Amino acid sequence: MGTFANPFRPGAGHKPPYLAGRGKEFREFERLLAQRIILENMVLTGLRGVGKTVLLDCLKPRAQQAGWLWVGADLSESAALNEENMAIRLLADLSVITSNLALATERRPGLGFTAQDGIRETRLDYRTLSSLYINTPGLAHDKLKGTLEFVWNSMTQKAPEGVSGIVFAYDEAQNLADHSEKEQYPLSLLLDVFQSLQKKGIPFMLLFAGLPTLFPKLVDARTFAERMFRVVFLDKLDREESRAAIVKPMEAKACPVRMDSSTIELIIDLSGGYPYFIQFICREMYDSLLFGPDGTAFAPVDAILAKLDTDFFAGRWARVSDRQRVLLYVVSRLDHTEEEFSLAEIVTLSGQILKKPFSSSNAGQMLSSLVRAGLIYRNSHGKYSFAIPLLSQFIKRQPAEQFLRASV
Repeated sequence: MGTFANPFRPGAGHKPPYLAGRGKEFREFERLLAQRIILENMVLTGLRGVGKTVLLDCLKPRAQQAGWLWVGADLSESAALNEENMAIRLLADLSVITSNLALATERRPGLGFTAQDGIRETRLDYRTLSSLYINTPGLAHDKLKGTLEFVWNSMTQKAPEGVSGIVFAYDEAQNLADHSEKEQYPLSLLLDVFQSLQKKGIPFMLLFAGLPTLFPKLVDARTFAERMFRVVFLDKLDREESRAAIVKPMEAKACPVRMDSSTIELIIDLSGGYPYFIQFICREMYDSLLFGPDGTAFAPVDAILAKLDTDFFAGRWARVSDRQRVLLYVVSRLDHTEEEFSLAEIVTLSGQILKKPFSSSNAGQMLSSLVRAGLIYRNSHGKYSFAIPLLSQFIKRQPAEQFLRASV
């Protein structure tokens, strides 16, 4: 068997051994990088497990090859808590690439006849950026805009030639939100500042990755966000792309495992074409084939699905109340549950299969709660969709009796 390691990596955000089916997204990003004036920023959105974080990481070297600098991080809820935190997040990230930029050099006379003249440099590090922010007059918007504008002006004078601009890339951007009840508008601050800088011709580009709830939040905060962003929805892979994601990692000569066509087609069906599930199921299949007695056995489908349920779905399912689970059970019974569904469809079907059906108001309240919990989202058509891929399949694997009892 040698030392060839299992090539499949189902961890959160781990780059797969072969990135299949994202050529269109790469081309779209390269088009945006070619803008001389930033008219469009990018939103990468899609369900969990579709590969947003992986793609975001793969875009970085392409930006750098095109002469763009790259800053960013995961956006935590604390970073989006208030305007001050948002400014700190941006300046801290920016300081990583500006800290080596010397703004001024001060020569100080040496002490004693053998001392050399001392040299003291002021660099554009976080301390300097913070000081600039604090000492710029005005509100948070004025302070942040002024500081970022100063940074770009300094870079055009001091930085090496060939810098096209800066990409500000943030994952988990669905955590962005305004908080009107606290009179804090960090999301609006971010959009206003970057729109203002871009109108001045400063090439600072926003790149957000997040769940499908992200873009409606941007538009709710500022209506101009609809024109400010190019939304790229990452979908599941088609069968040919899925097949490549399965087969390519095992093409190395040293790989001791080969999967026959029936096993590959089974994995495509079980995964639904979602990259995370392809990696998860392939890892289990690979190990089973590797350690099978004749090299042909594979893990029972039920065992793989049980492990997937435990590792991926169980934690999210535990946060749902019994009555919410009943509503999701009804949704899973709809004919087009993996696409989109409406409140009216839920109410109608619940009247057919439950002893205690949902009213429109009750179902509407629950849907709002499930949106906040991140299990579903409201799409652009005003209908709802699951925010977690294949959640309906997980629900169907649960005993129906538990939902029917809870509905009484």
